[in-house]
Amino acid sequence: MIEIKASKLISQDEEFNRGVFATRDIAKGELIHVAPVLTYPNEQDEFIERTTLADYVFNYGANHSAVLLGYGSLFNHSYTPNASYELDFDNLSVEFYAYTDIKAGDEILINYNGDEDCDDPLWFNEKD
Repeated sequence: MIEIKASKLISQDEEFNRGVFATRDIAKGELIHVAPVLTYPNEQDEFIERTTLADYVFNYGANHSAVLLGYGSLFNHSYTPNASYELDFDNLSVEFYAYTDIKAGDEILINYNGDEDCDDPLWFNEKD
């Protein structure tokens, strides 16, 4: 259903230019991927921020962050996403669903803000 390929959203000159793509048509509401998570307390963010992992972690509840396994951390951002995600605390995972119909070959994109309609600036684009 999904595969990892080079993303055209990210400069091909960049070392990490991957994205998640549909290998077949995916209907709106369909489960795309379940990513197991490794959680850690937010107090440990200062250590994670010193690593490449800082660009791939998700907020996971009020007091934790999480490293997503599987393809979970490879979905790229869009303010007009075709996918959404839900945190599943009972199963320590994040579930990705089609927010719109997705055609085979399309890159699957989520809104990093967590709400499909939120257009707040992303943390990595904000000025210090």
